Amino acid sequence: MFRILCVAFMLATGLVTVAASAQASVPNRWGFAHINLNSGIPDPARQAGSWGAGFNVTVAPGGVGQTYVTFPQLAIDGGVVHVTAISQTAYWCQAQKWGPVGPDLVVVVQCYKYGGGPVFTPYSIVFEQSTGVLPAPQAFGYVHYDGASIVSQFNSAPAVNTVVGGGGVWTVTLPGLGSAVPAGNIQVTAVNPVQPARCKVGGWASAPGAQTVQVRCHNATNVPLNTGWSLTYQRERAITGAAVPPKNFAYTFDNTPANPGPYSPVPPAVNYNSQLGINTVQNAGLGQRMVTFPRVGVLPDDVQVTAYGPGPEYCNLQTLWNTSGSVAIVRNVVCYNGTTRVNQPSLTTYTSAF
Repeated sequence: MFRILCVAFMLATGLVTVAASAQASVPNRWGFAHINLNSGIPDPARQAGSWGAGFNVTVAPGGVGQTYVTFPQLAIDGGVVHVTAISQTAYWCQAQKWGPVGPDLVVVVQCYKYGGGPVFTPYSIVFEQSTGVLPAPQAFGYVHYDGASIVSQFNSAPAVNTVVGGGGVWTVTLPGLGSAVPAGNIQVTAVNPVQPARCKVGGWASAPGAQTVQVRCHNATNVPLNTGWSLTYQRERAITGAAVPPKNFAYTFDNTPANPGPYSPVPPAVNYNSQLGINTVQNAGLGQRMVTFPRVGVLPDDVQVTAYGPGPEYCNLQTLWNTSGSVAIVRNVVCYNGTTRVNQPSLTTYTSAF
């Protein structure tokens, strides 16, 4: 308990900060976990990281709906965090802050129901920090933005990412990571230590010279909000920034949510599977989409999802994904406008640790 209180004090008082730096795509540190409880060691089958043997992710409670997630042996500044709520209700989770505490990395996560009431719900979480250069067509980049300026970033070209805008709408340019047609996947997560916030991909344009992404954020209801956020772009790399391992990862962009499916999104470069499986998406009810990633399903593993489009809609995972027989099935990605389920484009990414 003393350690938990010390961690909370250090994060709250700013003694632990996220330093600005230019990071990159061979990961220096990474970790993921399925947080299915608010105290102790969460789901051992779905946690992994760049720490050595004998360590586990741990979680401790804070306020209502708030948890302190400790990734062992990952003490480092910078990087990005993504979280996705797992709930059958209109909930979301956001990062509040993260930073090194002793030899570890501590991430503070807060979850809310629509309207702003704090609530605990299970969620998936991933952290990644990188340095390095990647050969095309592989590409990886991220930005942690605090609502006013870039806190940390990485670009595997290498190049310098930029952010312009404000008031709930920003344009992010990732130069050197471009493609002639849409390719890769994007994840966006709100970062706000003081109020409910949720963020999404508002738009995405690919060109040979750069990827250009619009980020949109809203408050506890549907009002645009100036807030911090994390964005990751991946192409033929896992969301952790790593490759070989893992040999098993995939992502897809459900860009036609009215399609009953099963269908494989196009162009093919937004529907990547590292083991040459064909990812599919199909209807599972209003606002509910079942995503199947064949050939890559190996425990331990992680799934993240982000809504796409110009409105206030948001998405989460309806239940914990199933991994069996080398197939990972996400049942379902579920999207909301307010508390009403709606058919909505979304981006989903999967990775195994192996």
